Amino acid sequence: MIRKIGIVILIGLFVSCKKEAKLHLNYTNGKAFGTTFSVQFIDDKEYDFSTSYDSLINVINRSMSTYIKDSDISRINSGDTTVTIDDHFVKVFTTSKKIYKETNGAFDPTIGILVNAWDFGPEGKIISLDSLKIDSLLLSVGLQKVALKGNKIVKDDPKTYIDFNALAKGYGVDVFFDFFESKGFKNYLVEIGGEIRGKGSNVIKQKPWRIGVEDPNFDDTQSYSKVISLHNEAMATSGGYRKYKIDENGERYIHILNTKTGYPLKSNLLAVSIIANTCMEADAYATALMSMGLEGSKKFLETHKELKAYFIYEDQNKELKTLSVNGFPEK
Repeated sequence: MIRKIGIVILIGLFVSCKKEAKLHLNYTNGKAFGTTFSVQFIDDKEYDFSTSYDSLINVINRSMSTYIKDSDISRINSGDTTVTIDDHFVKVFTTSKKIYKETNGAFDPTIGILVNAWDFGPEGKIISLDSLKIDSLLLSVGLQKVALKGNKIVKDDPKTYIDFNALAKGYGVDVFFDFFESKGFKNYLVEIGGEIRGKGSNVIKQKPWRIGVEDPNFDDTQSYSKVISLHNEAMATSGGYRKYKIDENGERYIHILNTKTGYPLKSNLLAVSIIANTCMEADAYATALMSMGLEGSKKFLETHKELKAYFIYEDQNKELKTLSVNGFPEK
């Protein structure tokens, strides 16, 4: 922040004498949505917004957390038709509908009932579900079975289960982002569970915000072979290297399901990172492209140039390969 401190006349010219105030990097981290969050912003003052952060998290959880039994979404899933949803729910539901249609159902928040049925956890074994059970559960899957009427959610099938986990973290990032916008800050970075959105730059270091694209490590370690600059955009990553199962033949199945068959995907695609205008969109599209696979994703991106994508996959020799599409930054 620059503060004018005086004006003098010198050799017939007006010269402004300026002094740059000391800038502070305000940094906070904590827990949110079953994972961690961190925020950092730069100003000439120090702030403590901890109470505000907690309030934002609580409001979103009360609206859309399937882990809270009396949240709005849990009540809707249990068959309560009297629930009045808030603006947060409306925004996430509307975006979900849009991306569901664009991806021909590859992104579908109602597939969660089958994800739960498969009981996914890291490095677990595939437990064979009866095909009749899967077919039965699939009858209630499909976001076209759910509609928004006023401030109510209406389901054609009472068994349809809505789960926004595939874009909730991204939406949470956007809510934090809007909070900093409302405060008038110009340079900040928000991260929840690896989903990130930034504005401005790190003006203290006089550099852009730098973020890492996580390597697909199967041993729960974290490393970053690719680091990029983020310029007034959001980035989210979806990967099959954290939650997966191994069948009796040693084949790996990722936790993302084929929304048409109800079965886990066997895929050589390990991770997709998407850069978009909002983190909610980046989060949802990353999930959708993981479901589509590499070739399907490349075709989809031909008509969605606004999405920058970065793929990490295994070739036929099980060697790691990468691919950048639509101008995803090299560094």
